Amino acid sequence: MAEQGYEEHVAPNQYYDRQFDIEAAKILPGEYYATRRDMLIVTVLGSCVAACIRDRASGIGGMNHFMLPESGDNEDPLSQSARYGTYAMEMLINQLIKLGAKRPNLEAKVFGGGNVMRHFTVHNIGERNAAFVLDYLGTEKIRVSAQDLVGIYPRKVYFFPKTGKVLVKRLKNIHNNTIFEREKEYSSRLQVTPIAGEVELF
Repeated sequence: MAEQGYEEHVAPNQYYDRQFDIEAAKILPGEYYATRRDMLIVTVLGSCVAACIRDRASGIGGMNHFMLPESGDNEDPLSQSARYGTYAMEMLINQLIKLGAKRPNLEAKVFGGGNVMRHFTVHNIGERNAAFVLDYLGTEKIRVSAQDLVGIYPRKVYFFPKTGKVLVKRLKNIHNNTIFEREKEYSSRLQVTPIAGEVELF
């Protein structure tokens, strides 16, 4: 279970997706979901990034959805920003391993980091999120088999962990501010939430 001081937690929103005729979990900013089952994981990304990670042998897989908090310490790898990002990644990876995934078999597909959030004082927040996730996976020697990062559009991501298939829809016409409001609210929570606790690494 996540430490109280972090914003990452298991996605509570599960439903049956009629379009794909399959069980599904929808994840919001600060959530993740991992499963052994043949199902769908869905999210919508603006400036946030999502890592879709799976064991290519067993099909155990999951997705997270996170951003780095705005920070004045820029690219310092030990910064609070990087610690939040590292925690978000480790929460998902640890859950996959608890479900039976083998770390050497892990592969990733990464998405998001769009330049869509005009209100952020750090204007390159999407680029920072994208750079972080690629750097993290490189450091952990987890192969990135596909990516669709940065750009100017939000994205809707459909991940099928059992097969590794990912569908990405770029949202060129946004009729409401739901995506932006969710990320703004998530960013605000990150600014006031102290970092607490340690990550148990497997």
